[in-house]
Amino acid sequence: MNATSPSSSFTEGTETQLMRFTTAGSVDDGKSTLIGRLLHDSKSIFEDQWESLERSADLAGGTEVNLANLTDGLRSEREQGITIDVAYRYFATPRRKFIIADTPGHVQYTRNMVTGASTANMALVLIDARNGVVEQSKRHAYISSLLGIPHMTVCINKMDLVDYSEERFREIREEFYEFIPRLDIRDISFIPISALKGDNVVTESANMPWYHGPTLLSHLEDVYIASDWNLKDFRMPVQYVIRPHTDEHHDYRGFAGQITGGTIKVGDPVGVLPNGARSKVKSILTHEGPADEAFCPQSVSIELENNIDISRGDTLTGLDNLPYTTQDHDAHLCWMHEQGLQLGKKYLIKHGSRTTKVVFKELVNQIDVHTLEEIDNPTDIKLNDIGRVKFKSMAPLVYDAYKKNRYVGGFVIIDEASNDTVAAGMLRSPEKPQPVPDFTDYAI
Repeated sequence: MNATSPSSSFTEGTETQLMRFTTAGSVDDGKSTLIGRLLHDSKSIFEDQWESLERSADLAGGTEVNLANLTDGLRSEREQGITIDVAYRYFATPRRKFIIADTPGHVQYTRNMVTGASTANMALVLIDARNGVVEQSKRHAYISSLLGIPHMTVCINKMDLVDYSEERFREIREEFYEFIPRLDIRDISFIPISALKGDNVVTESANMPWYHGPTLLSHLEDVYIASDWNLKDFRMPVQYVIRPHTDEHHDYRGFAGQITGGTIKVGDPVGVLPNGARSKVKSILTHEGPADEAFCPQSVSIELENNIDISRGDTLTGLDNLPYTTQDHDAHLCWMHEQGLQLGKKYLIKHGSRTTKVVFKELVNQIDVHTLEEIDNPTDIKLNDIGRVKFKSMAPLVYDAYKKNRYVGGFVIIDEASNDTVAAGMLRSPEKPQPVPDFTDYAI
């Protein structure tokens, strides 16, 4: 069975495209209520869940169900009325499947926000119509941009509390437009909503006849995300070498992994980094069987024509637009542990399928999460801090800059002694020109 092309896999047959999005914004802007409204109005709540919410409302002496309780699942969250941890929820419509990450708004939970946003296609930035664009709105929008989220939707919420004013909506939109030049987001939309009342969330609002755009759900279903993957430059970190050792397949040697960029066809030339070997693709095996072509984000096994020494942690790549291969790195880092970063200490880096030791050499700057100013030569990087660092790895890493391919340019840092994940990072292009790998010694 042949693999379909990237575009047809999202439009033909029964295949339904998966979209991930995250909420962002200031405390009490209504993020959890919005997710609850989406789940309720799209008929994605089980009957027993709704009955539980009704019982909670009765016990609290209220008359209305608190939709935020669908995502604020921790007891401490319900008692404080805030989101602390990342809550993941799933729902689906006939047109698309969704995974929602409801992330906290407080500065002290920046690491949780980064975790929830790291794989998102879209960031929903909520703004209270009464307060306008505030510090935390800008901070979360900036972090979403830093994390490479390609789409952003600014939901101006609580329009019911400003009498559904078109003038107020336009004021906030213009205020946010002044901030847009600081963001690296290619697609930004604005929708006026009331999460509490349901206006423009799933159904069109009769209270805002001046708004002629889509509802939030309609926008989520229609936004084009197929190009969020880098479909040009082939990349596949090798996760496993397959040697069946059976009579039928005694000569088979496949390299299994997830394609994190580009497409690959039988007969295409490929390079192997960091060892510099090259060969041609002999066969491609997907979970559906043999295929002539595969594309990201498929998981496949690739057989090459030559018997080359390849192991877990190596990367199969196309021969054009080659990735960087180096031991000296420049990256943005979000620190996630109570014990701060220590220069000179050995850590482990998990990058794709490769794990190796690293040593941090320099703190270049730190981003003030309140003002978004860059502080040069900071003295430390501690819990919830975001900064730019330079470090050296024991073995070379094969990567593209995070802005070019977030699935190849991202990594996590692990404390070697405790095995705790202490940071997540985004690789930048090296400051110095990198030598081009020479594949000529390995003839095809």
